[in-house]
Amino acid sequence: MGRTVVELFYDVISPYSWLAFEALCRYRHIWNIDLRFRPAFLGGIMQQTGNKPPAMLPKRGEYLLKDMKRMAKYYQVPLRMSADAFQHIMGTNSLTAMRFITAIDMTTPQYLEPLSREFWMRFWSQHEDISQPENLLAVARQAGLSAELSQKALEMISSATVKDRLKETTAEALKYGAFGMPAVVAHYDGEPHLFFGSDRLELLGSFIGESASLHHFGFMLSPSWNEIHNAAELKGLSNVK
Repeated sequence: MGRTVVELFYDVISPYSWLAFEALCRYRHIWNIDLRFRPAFLGGIMQQTGNKPPAMLPKRGEYLLKDMKRMAKYYQVPLRMSADAFQHIMGTNSLTAMRFITAIDMTTPQYLEPLSREFWMRFWSQHEDISQPENLLAVARQAGLSAELSQKALEMISSATVKDRLKETTAEALKYGAFGMPAVVAHYDGEPHLFFGSDRLELLGSFIGESASLHHFGFMLSPSWNEIHNAAELKGLSNVK
C-alpha cells in the first residue's frame, strides 16, 4: 500500500498552522504519509468564505490566548503569546510573506520547510515584522538561503507567475472546503478529506489507519524542537532557534 498524501495548507500569520506544521513534521517519521506543504493566503480564504477572525468575539479571544499557550507547551513549539497578539495579527498583512514563500517553493523547494519555520519564529516567537523587504531577507538568511537566492525570490514576488501560483493554491484549499487555517487534506481511498485545525490530527491519524496519540507513541519518538534544530544545523538548511 502506498503512502497517504497529506497536504497542509497554511499561512505563517496563523499560529495554529505552526502547531499543525510541527506536529505533522514529527508524525511523518512514524506514519506512512507523503506530507506536502501548501503555502496559501489566509486573507483570501477568509474573504471568499465570509469568515471572521475568531478573536473578534472577546470571550473567544480570551480563551484562544490561553489555548495557544497550552498547545505550544504540549507540542513543545516556542510560540509566545503576548497580550496584544490579536492586535498584532490584525495589523499585519501576510500577503507579501506568502508570496515570498511561494517564490522559494517554486525555485528552491528544499528550503520551504526551514523558511516557513523561520517566518513563524520571527512573527510568533520574536514578535517582529514579516512584511517589509529587509525582514523577508533576514528571515531567508536565518533559514540558510544565500543572498542571491533570497534576492531572486524577493524580485519574484511582484511577478504574475508567483501571484498566480499563490492564488491557485488558495483556490485549491477553498475547493477542498477550507474556511480557515490550518487546512489539512488527506487523500485517502481515492478522495480528499478535509481536517480543520491543529487539534484534529489524532482524528486524521485514526481516519487513515495510523495511531495518532503522541503519548501513545511516546512523544519523543517523534523529533522534539531541539532535535529539529540539531538536524537542521547538520543539514545546513536552517538556523532554527
